[in-house]
Amino acid sequence: MKAFVVDKYKAGLRLADIPEPAVGDHDVLVRVEAAGLNQLDEKIRLGEFKQILPYRLPLVLGNDLAGTVLEVGSKVTGFRPGDEVFARPGKDRIGTFAERIAVTEADLAVKPASISMAEAGALPLVALTAWQALVERGGLQPGQKVLIHAGAGGVGSIAIQLAKHLGATVATTASAANAEFVRSLGADVVIDYRDQDFEEILSGYDLVLDSVGGQNLEKSLRILKPGGLAVGIAGPPDPAFAREVGLNPLVRFAVAGLSRRIRGQARRLGVRYEFLFMYASGGQLGSIARLVDDGVLRPVVGRTTPFAQLPDALEALGRGGLRGKSVVVNPPTDGAPSRAARQHERGDRA
Repeated sequence: MKAFVVDKYKAGLRLADIPEPAVGDHDVLVRVEAAGLNQLDEKIRLGEFKQILPYRLPLVLGNDLAGTVLEVGSKVTGFRPGDEVFARPGKDRIGTFAERIAVTEADLAVKPASISMAEAGALPLVALTAWQALVERGGLQPGQKVLIHAGAGGVGSIAIQLAKHLGATVATTASAANAEFVRSLGADVVIDYRDQDFEEILSGYDLVLDSVGGQNLEKSLRILKPGGLAVGIAGPPDPAFAREVGLNPLVRFAVAGLSRRIRGQARRLGVRYEFLFMYASGGQLGSIARLVDDGVLRPVVGRTTPFAQLPDALEALGRGGLRGKSVVVNPPTDGAPSRAARQHERGDRA
């Protein structure tokens, strides 16, 4: 099958023929019809995570998918061929920049019926990030105040909608050109990050979702009320993350050093900082799908690109200026192999 492969860090993507995915007992083989593009894909390609998330190269990138089930493993009970699904594969099984991928059943959910494949392909990573930051880590409650940075982006555009649904007062940073757009998503307070300093305007916030890092994160700590929480998705990683992903003690020590300064600043201010590297969850995606079909959440697709032009689309992502998500689409063809053909191919390679 066809897939876009990165052979070494910082190299460009290469279209290649690769073996068909192996389908384990708990796996679901999915024809990828839409794949969201994320800054995470570019950071992996550049090797920014190679110390804490080592991948074996060559590697097929891609962390989002929507598509149709082609085959299920012998112990799969929740899906069958023909089901329309969406997923963020587990971090050790990424590879949605391909015609097909095998995903463990636990990471998969039925696609929201009310949206297109392209819209569903835009959702998993950003929606799971928003859910885990606001619901799981932040425990956001009605009447609380949350600041969501970069509200017009992929994570921000979903997080604003989710926070508003949860009953929070929502502030966000955006360009002046995107002010009305983020208000339409539910933002109550919009701060033009080019001309205004959010630290001078906001105070007493319960939660911040920071996707920028650096000085922006430091300033975010100072607008929290005592006991408030800043959840960072742009780093630096903290010791809890290092333990969760099972890093060796030496690397855990180095990771702790990366976040020591920001954790110390938070402690002195009487607030907390936590790093979030979202994890795959079919159960959470099921809850998100219901919110989509109920009209609570709407995916924001800023650009769709044919599968063949994926490398250009990923490069364009780095230039910014996009509302919502960029998605590559790969319409179904008659080229997907049958189960018998796949078994024959596996036998030939054995």
